[in-house]
Order: sequence, then C-alpha cells, then structure tokens
Amino acid sequence: MTTQEQDGLRGLEKSLEDLEALVVRLESGDLPLEQALKEFERGMKLTRQCQTALQEAEQKVEILLKKTAGAEPSPFAPSNNAES
Repeated sequence: MTTQEQDGLRGLEKSLEDLEALVVRLESGDLPLEQALKEFERGMKLTRQCQTALQEAEQKVEILLKKTAGAEPSPFAPSNNAES
C-alpha cells in the first residue's frame, strides 16, 4: 500500500469518526438551531468525502478483479526443506 493510499485510509477513518461524533451531538438535541445547522452542513461535507473515498476504493477493487479475472489458482507444493 502506498503512502497516499494509507493517508486516504486514515482520512476516511478520521472522517467516519468525526461523522459519528457529529451525529451523536445532533441526536442529543442540545445544540441551538444555528449550531445544529452548521453541524449538519459539516456532516454533509464529511458524508461526501466518505462517499468519494469509498467509490475510489471500489474502483480499485474492480480494476484488480479485472486484472486477475483469468488467473488460475496454482496447487501448493511445500518444499522438502520445510522445518517441522
């Protein structure tokens, strides 16, 4: 996995954590309307970021599956030098 992919994964995980915390705050009902609207807007932005990251991951998986669609499994043959 490249550094860019790792950063993207960390970014997705962070966005999901932030989104979960935001939902808890909104569901508590303790925020004033103006603050709730700002949090909702932020939540929509986080949702779009997560959706984009997931779409990119799905595309990578599809590409990998297409590249290996014709690949045949090969039988495993342990070497005679295997330690017990």
